[in-house]
Amino acid sequence: MSMRRTTKAARGAAATAVAVGLALLVAGCGGGDAGGGKTDDRAPARHADPATAEPTAPAADVDKAIGEMKGPDGVTVTLHSVIRDSGGFVTVNGTVVNHGSRVFNAIDWRSNESELRSRSSLSGATLVDKAGKKRYLVLRDTDGECLCTTGLSGLRPGESRPIFAQFPAPPAKVTEVDFQLPTMPPADVRITE
Repeated sequence: MSMRRTTKAARGAAATAVAVGLALLVAGCGGGDAGGGKTDDRAPARHADPATAEPTAPAADVDKAIGEMKGPDGVTVTLHSVIRDSGGFVTVNGTVVNHGSRVFNAIDWRSNESELRSRSSLSGATLVDKAGKKRYLVLRDTDGECLCTTGLSGLRPGESRPIFAQFPAPPAKVTEVDFQLPTMPPADVRITE
């Protein structure tokens, strides 16, 4: 008898939870026409998937090239800026271009970490201070994601995409570093303020 009552109670609790969930869903999807009958002609806002969202990078002057890296299969990375900011970071901005004949995926540019969600990113990039003999890795957010371009897959021949990566800033006296990506030769670049 008590088993029967427990089963009925569990079914009742599940039904209540489903009803409450549906009520919240309907309330959230309501029209809510606060504009007094006016329609909004603007395009709907696009919401980024948190798993693929990228941190915002400072704008780079794409007409300026401070370094270039040519890799296998016709892939070229042009660096536009390496900027030290007051928060203790260095941001590298650039453009990757596929001059090859096959689709490019940046799988080889990722780090060896297993926690990263994006398999094609610049998480394996490094800044190297040769004089100080130090290597700086791409910074991570509180979820362990790199502060860099992610989702670098499906770059068709002739296409280009902007890229960025943020690193801890070397000491202020360090102004020249090598930017390195796996499978690519390093680029000697100057840090600007």
